[in-house]
Amino acid sequence: MTDRHIDTDSVIAVLNRILEAELAGVVRYTHYSFMIFGFNRIPIVKWLRSQAAESVLHAQEAGEMITHLGGHPSLGIGKLLESHRHDLLSILNESLEHEREALDLYRQLLALVDGHVMLEEYARQMIAEESRHAGEVEKMLRAPGELGTAATP
Repeated sequence: MTDRHIDTDSVIAVLNRILEAELAGVVRYTHYSFMIFGFNRIPIVKWLRSQAAESVLHAQEAGEMITHLGGHPSLGIGKLLESHRHDLLSILNESLEHEREALDLYRQLLALVDGHVMLEEYARQMIAEESRHAGEVEKMLRAPGELGTAATP
């Protein structure tokens, strides 16, 4: 049995946007890790750098999918807006926005690859991972003991 035909050009275009967004995540999380100060610095920097490392892996996976489909991985990088706000709340809110944007891109990919088992499984796995990441950031934005979801600007 073969996978359903997909619009390869559209899939590669979304995968390139994913690649660029993940590379922007590497830069963003690394930059944030430099800007953390205070007595909780060490665990927060460790977490931010682990997010940067994971973004590298996600970028590599997207690039591999692009070349698997016969495409050319982008040398671009997603948007990098410097807010010049480096308090932890601002960093976490910007991180949550980045995670939600990545989640949207993976959902777009899933919509394009319905019936193509390998790409569908890849998209679903990444949606699950990005959903977990967003959930972790949302938990960090909550006050201790607060249930429900965090109020973000």
